Parts: sequence; structure tokens; C-alpha cells
Amino acid sequence: MPQPTGRRRTAAVGIPLTDHRPRFAIDRGRRPEVVCSRAWPTGRLIISSYYRFVSGSDDAPSGRSTQRRRKARSADKPHLRTVRETSAGGLVVAGLDGPRDNLRVALIGRTDRRGRLLWSLPKGHIESGETPEQTAMREVREETGIEGTVLASLGSIDYWFVTEGRRIHKTVHHYLMRRTGGELSDEDVEVTEVAWVPLDELDRRLAYADERRLAGLAGELIERMERGPETAPAPE
Repeated sequence: MPQPTGRRRTAAVGIPLTDHRPRFAIDRGRRPEVVCSRAWPTGRLIISSYYRFVSGSDDAPSGRSTQRRRKARSADKPHLRTVRETSAGGLVVAGLDGPRDNLRVALIGRTDRRGRLLWSLPKGHIESGETPEQTAMREVREETGIEGTVLASLGSIDYWFVTEGRRIHKTVHHYLMRRTGGELSDEDVEVTEVAWVPLDELDRRLAYADERRLAGLAGELIERMERGPETAPAPE
């Protein structure tokens, strides 16, 4: 054991501290590590420990090393490009001039990956030069075979999904339409089935909650039209 010399001793491995606090550790973002805990008197001072500063420790990471690990994790995540798409569709109704029990709506059915047949409203992308109303009439015709004209807006549905490495932000404008001609047809390759569904059964048949909400709004608009022209909505 070394003998006291009356002078403050140091060691090549670190800096002697007398107040048990890791000096400079916070400023330098590093953790103090005890190298030697033996103590001996040195006149007025008692050197209790020697410290050295280490960085990159697993149990006490420094600020810089933490930032590097966070950047590495974020770099591992693939960057998804955001794409905005706009579509339009229609809730086309047959039998508007008759009793409410005769009201029917043309729906399309598509088979999902699980083999389930999901019923929804016809809709599709807005082509260059088209208005949303024109797109709604065209998509209804192409997907159901039914011709129709727009009576009023039912509002829009907005949602996000990821496909083929892209984040899609999609907005779909929907319109209440009156059938003017045509016959049901499932010639569209993306459509499994088409069907006339009573208006009052849409809440049970439509697969998506947002479209069920639009069907309820369509029923309210039809009731207003039945009460008289002054309460009927004007197309937007």
C-alpha cells in the first residue's frame, strides 16, 4: 500500500475527486466509472476514489450515442411517398316517382382477399377534364350498367391507406342520383356482382360505415324531395 506523502496524489487513469460527484460528466455527456476505491490520508485531503470517464456504455448511454442509434433506427424504416387521389361515385336510386317501399339502389359487390363478398357504392378515379359529377355518372354506368343524373351531393369520404410502398390519401365525393335508364350488368372486370337493394336495407348490406352514413343521408334527402320542391336540395 502506498504511504501518505502529504501531497495530493493523482493517477494516469483518471482524476481524483473528493466530493464524490462525477465532475464534467454532464457537460461532456459521459459517465464516470470508479477505477479504484481505496482511500488513504493525504494531510488535509482524503482521496476517496479515482474516476475515469467512459462513453458509449450500454447501461448509461451518452447523448450523442443515443442520437446515433435513433438515426440508425429511422434509417431502417422505408420512406413512403404520399400520394393524393380523388374519386367520385353515386348512390343511384330507381323508383323515385313511386312509393318509398319501391325505392332501390344499385350496389356493386367485390370479393376481398378472404373470399368475402363486400357490397359498396360504385365509384372511381376522376379522369382529366371531368367534374366530380361527371365521374360519378360515368362510374355508375361502367360498374353497374345503370344510367343516371345527379340530384344532390351527399358529401365526401376521406381516408388513408398504404399500398405498393405509397401512403395514399384518398377523397371520394358521393352524389345522390336518379336512374334514367340502363340495365344491371356486371361486365366490369373489377366487379363480382351487381344488385338492386331496397333503400331501407342499405344499412345492413353496405360493408363500410361511412357509406352506411351516406345512405342514411340519402334517405333524408329523398324524404325532403317527397314533401315538395321547396325543400328539395339543389345539386352542388
